[in-house]
Amino acid sequence: MERSLRVGRLATFVYFTLCGFILGMWIVHIPTIEQRVGISHAVLGWLLLLLGGGAFAGMQLIGPLSDRFGARKVVPVSAVLSCAALVLPGLATSPWTLGAALFVLGCTTGCLDVAMNAHAVQVERGYGRPVMSAFHAMFSIGGVFAALVGAFTLGREWSPAVTLGAMAALSLVVTLVAVPALMPPEAAPVDADAGAGAGEKSARRPVPRRIWIMAALALMLMLSEGVAGDWSALHLKDVLDASPSTAAFAYGAFATAMTIGRLLADPVAARFGPVAILRYGSGAAAAGLVLAALSPTIPVALIGWTVFGIGLSGTIPQLFSAAGHIDPAAAGTNVSRVAGLGYIGILAGPAVIGPMTHFMPLNLTFFLPVAFCVIACLTAPILTSGETRAPGATSKEPAPQEA
Repeated sequence: MERSLRVGRLATFVYFTLCGFILGMWIVHIPTIEQRVGISHAVLGWLLLLLGGGAFAGMQLIGPLSDRFGARKVVPVSAVLSCAALVLPGLATSPWTLGAALFVLGCTTGCLDVAMNAHAVQVERGYGRPVMSAFHAMFSIGGVFAALVGAFTLGREWSPAVTLGAMAALSLVVTLVAVPALMPPEAAPVDADAGAGAGEKSARRPVPRRIWIMAALALMLMLSEGVAGDWSALHLKDVLDASPSTAAFAYGAFATAMTIGRLLADPVAARFGPVAILRYGSGAAAAGLVLAALSPTIPVALIGWTVFGIGLSGTIPQLFSAAGHIDPAAAGTNVSRVAGLGYIGILAGPAVIGPMTHFMPLNLTFFLPVAFCVIACLTAPILTSGETRAPGATSKEPAPQEA
């Protein structure tokens, strides 16, 4: 069983990296594909909503299927479909075909996102201690791999169709190689409805109030995370008069801090519990963003964005983990609810912050995500307020030893 956990954990690392890589490959090709299709930034913005809408739809679709058939089956299917969908934006020749391609890409990667998180919850349950944050760090590392590949191929003027096709084929090979390492489905819990399937039971059960609270927190924190991606560079450029090259360091500092923080968050969660990660992480994120927003100098602003990234780094994995552990028979469905509403937060960021800049300076709009981080800090005990708790919350049982 210990070997099954170890290889299952390794497979989960692979699929998180793969998902980040697939989305990263699309992101690095956005300027080239935008020019090839012949659309404006405004049209691209509307088309990106189709990517987000497809992701949300995929998340809601795959959650119950994951509970019914097990993550071992839905993860590779979702990954194969994501690999195939990666090719589509490179083949688009019009706004209509690009929109359709982005919807399909969003839907398939949304399916993979929830399915791999459901499998991660299963792995974490087997270990009996927090291991979720490291998986999310691998998603970020997958994006780094995509950036390196994109820099190489774009520098040699490879067409998007060729590059995305080649990377889709490589990703497909990785997907198939990792399938045998996925963990078998867990035995369904025995209860009064033993005659019904897990998917049917989870569909009939009322959704715990905790799930919706955690989903709301995910929306707030992922909107806050999206602010760094959408506005951090503009903050340094427009508010502090940084050059474009210097301004890019704002998001670089945030993203690097997020990745390192997620790699280090699991031992901290095991020692102090998930509530501490959410409470003090959100508090640190609020403090970091206040520092960045009010900073009169570029170096201090960079420190603020770094602290913001470190603080946020472990918060979302704790929400996903807690949602998956509330009801093992409905882990996929509950994760899909939290992830789906959280994804809406990422999409809502530009729509919320942008209009606010008409009434106040950009740096003052950051106090909205600061308020969201404070709310998360104050409501952190929701992670362990129920009877079923995530590993690291109260368990004192020994975890399987790693090789």
